[in-house]
Amino acid sequence: MRIDGRDYRTIWLDADGRRVHVIDQTRLPHRFETIALDDLDAAARAIRDMIVRGAPLIGVTGAYGLALAAAADPRDAAILAAYETLLATRPTAVNLRWGLDRVRALLLATPEAGRAALAYAEAGRIAEEDVACCAAIGEHGAALIHAAAEKNPGRPVNILTHCNAGWLATVDWGTALAPIYKAARAGVPVHVWVDETRPRNQGASLTAFELLSEGVPHTVIADNAGGHLMQHGLVDLAIVGTDRTTRSGDVCNKIGTYLKALAAQDNGVPFYVALPSSTIDWRLSDGVRGIPIEERGAREVTHISGRTADGGVAEVQVTPEGSPARNWAFDVTPARYVTGLVTERGVCAASENGLKGLFPDLAG
Repeated sequence: MRIDGRDYRTIWLDADGRRVHVIDQTRLPHRFETIALDDLDAAARAIRDMIVRGAPLIGVTGAYGLALAAAADPRDAAILAAYETLLATRPTAVNLRWGLDRVRALLLATPEAGRAALAYAEAGRIAEEDVACCAAIGEHGAALIHAAAEKNPGRPVNILTHCNAGWLATVDWGTALAPIYKAARAGVPVHVWVDETRPRNQGASLTAFELLSEGVPHTVIADNAGGHLMQHGLVDLAIVGTDRTTRSGDVCNKIGTYLKALAAQDNGVPFYVALPSSTIDWRLSDGVRGIPIEERGAREVTHISGRTADGGVAEVQVTPEGSPARNWAFDVTPARYVTGLVTERGVCAASENGLKGLFPDLAG
């Protein structure tokens, strides 16, 4: 996607084919900076500290992390230790395990001398597959936006999203935002309601940054405004992403998604979830009971950073000194509140039969 006239992906290799470069998403939207990941520890830190985030991008970064580890030490013990280090960084998104499992299996079946090259090649394939997957999600989801435009000629299609499921959460295009980009580039008038997404403000910081860079009309709103907008007919459809989807169609996404789905159900607003098949956890049926929910540090709730009048970036405390805080990062929306799942193979019902219909080869 485009930033200041230049096309970027979120992760790429240096000219030497070894160092991994990523966009430092903790600096956005006020500063655009990239950093190099030189070794396993740097890759693990990038995932853990949310320098990179979003389920698909976490999976690709994990794959490259194993490649960095294999380049440093290709022995079995080192590969297995690196796998565990990377897997422990973020517990909720299933893509991380998926990417790591894929690379680890290849490495352990290959002589040590060829492991580093094989790991880099496989990580690169995973990245390219993610780009193609997200582009396909965009095409299938754009058809839903086209249909909404035909129902309401003469005005933009108003779309509500939550958190950031754009190209910053993937390698390129994104999941929930890919249909919006595809529709906008096809000339469909769209307008996006961007939830701020407390406490890390990924909507206000990242989704708004993306949409602004792409020239897509949008408005940032407080997290709790979505229900009000739906009650007054100002939302035509909602599209969100997911970090893990059960085989029954339950979706785990950024905290606050569940409340948006409830409001959408009450007001007859279609609620779609966009996801690559790598996000489906075929082992789980009940998302509420089965998906581990990451709890992050309380400081993300008690403090907030922003741009000051002189152009600097500062962090301030927003709670009384001594007030405790809790910070659950995700919640689960049961399948019954999801209108449809938008995948790389098409749109299906949020159900086991719906997913098996599109992915019989993966369902087992």
